[in-house]
Amino acid sequence: MLCAGIDAGSRCIKVLLFDTRAERVVCAGYAGQGVPQRELAHTLYHDLLRDAGLDAAAVRAIVATGYGRARIDFADTTITEITCHARGVRHHLPDVRTIVEVGGQDSKLMRLNGTGDVRDFVMNDRCAAGTGRFIEVVAERLGVTLDEMGALAGQSRAPARISSTCVVFAETEIVGLLASGAAPPDIVAGVLRAISNRVGAMAGRTVDAPVAFTGGVAMIPGMQGFLEESLGAAVIVPAEPQMTGALGAALLAATLHPREEAGPRA
Repeated sequence: MLCAGIDAGSRCIKVLLFDTRAERVVCAGYAGQGVPQRELAHTLYHDLLRDAGLDAAAVRAIVATGYGRARIDFADTTITEITCHARGVRHHLPDVRTIVEVGGQDSKLMRLNGTGDVRDFVMNDRCAAGTGRFIEVVAERLGVTLDEMGALAGQSRAPARISSTCVVFAETEIVGLLASGAAPPDIVAGVLRAISNRVGAMAGRTVDAPVAFTGGVAMIPGMQGFLEESLGAAVIVPAEPQMTGALGAALLAATLHPREEAGPRA
């Protein structure tokens, strides 16, 4: 049985198709977010089906999650990203107890109980300084791509101290660091450490292991190490960390009653 998960995030839309009988991901993809969220998700969904040689009638259920989930009107239902990320990570790491997810516009820390249910969570959604948007701003200011940020941080010998908790003030702080002769690698490393430290502040004094790190920011080389430093614990980055929300949505879609007549609704 095929099920689909659509994660309409603040920066990207992710779509994943999962075969519940074979227990495998059939295909997955993502596209940049925009104003016509429904149309973007619809196009990506059908493009994936076409490229995989699949008929939309074979998809038995669709769950939408993420920032723009309410706009995905061709889904059967919506489920919060907290629940979907937890389910997606548990597919890779059944024993996970803490999940850190850093996306484009917010960061979350989820604590799971022994049965894998979310016990509590905390979210930073008031300022982009602890999110992927902060990294994008810094990359634009330094004139480098996001793919180059991790390599730059790896060249740092003395990460700069970024103390501002607002992305606007932090950008001003970075301009001042550049004017004072700070090296770009040290600035990038300082930014990655600052984001990790904000997650550490969200976590409090202790975190329960195993700890998983997901979201698009988890793909940046160096972030895992800085997060381990801030949390004081080993951190695991699951395969395709930016897709865990969509994966969880697809897995949860499998628990829904199949439509009486399977097939595209849009």
